[in-house]
Amino acid sequence: MSAFETIVMRYERLVAKIIIPMVGNKYDADDIGQETFIRFYKSMKQFKGDSQLGTYLARIAINLSLNEIKKRSNHRMLSSTDFKNIEITDTSTEKSTDNTELVNNALSAMDVKFRSIIILRHIQGFSTKETADILNLPLGTVLSRLSRGQDKLKKIITKLEKI
Repeated sequence: MSAFETIVMRYERLVAKIIIPMVGNKYDADDIGQETFIRFYKSMKQFKGDSQLGTYLARIAINLSLNEIKKRSNHRMLSSTDFKNIEITDTSTEKSTDNTELVNNALSAMDVKFRSIIILRHIQGFSTKETADILNLPLGTVLSRLSRGQDKLKKIITKLEKI
């Protein structure tokens, strides 16, 4: 039990930084975060160590986040107000906070298939291969969605900056 508590303490921030931008509100994110560790605990015997523990937990967190998004409604986009209290990175200046809010709002306007890849690859820093493993997608699919997602993110941010 002590080892499991250590795992939770070590990875809870990683899990939160994946879930919060995906689902857009802290209350759902807390529930999904707890469920991530419950699922991990129940499946520890199946974890073979083929990937890093963080990658394994990220996969559980992404899958649960995607399930929550699907459950909310079919393809309903999150409103920007869902993201008003989210911080992707630790920021201390007003400019950084403005940029964080801008990125959060842009992410909320993106289709989830692009959002998940952008979050894993650019915000969490997983490699493209790790991102493909977490999302259970072919590497080529991840690369093409990453490229299209980056283009979409740039266009959305440009539009939001003009507002």
